[in-house]
Amino acid sequence: MARLGLTPQRLAAEGAELADEVGFDQVTASALAQRCGVKVASLYAHIRSTQDLKVRIALFALNELADRATEAVAGRAGKDALVALGNVYRDYAREHPGRYAASQLRLDPATAAGSAGPRHSQLARAVLRGYRLGEPEQTHAVRLLGSVFHGFASLDLGGAFSHSVPDSEESWSWTLNALDTLLSSRSTSG
Repeated sequence: MARLGLTPQRLAAEGAELADEVGFDQVTASALAQRCGVKVASLYAHIRSTQDLKVRIALFALNELADRATEAVAGRAGKDALVALGNVYRDYAREHPGRYAASQLRLDPATAAGSAGPRHSQLARAVLRGYRLGEPEQTHAVRLLGSVFHGFASLDLGGAFSHSVPDSEESWSWTLNALDTLLSSRSTSG
């Protein structure tokens, strides 16, 4: 197997590609082995189970998404940063639906703490600094952003907005403007 260059990291990346092609729920060790041209038993030198593979794909996706978000919000503040962050989540979901689904996998607390998940929270808090929110409002706002970004992206991916007008692009812009207005109205003076 080593001569084929398979590593846990490569299997996670291949698994992420597979998730985008067939859906995260359809990713199995068997499907990945077929994709890599090896026997299923050979994968177990690098992963423990299909669940271990799915966790590795989730960690891969969370890291990839955090890297994109970090780059998108760098040097931006206020509404510009908010829009950049929101667009990263929505665009990632559209470009990589399987990876996006993987990023929603519930991780055990120790794995979650060592993942890029905390980076996502830190990025949201960095964006929210431009709105000067104190605690506990900042924590509420982090949760609000996650709920809106993930909710909109999930509904959009599922086709929920494709049967009516205005189109989802217009609704997305309206949503980001509404978030900016709401967060601005909650700003403190300190």
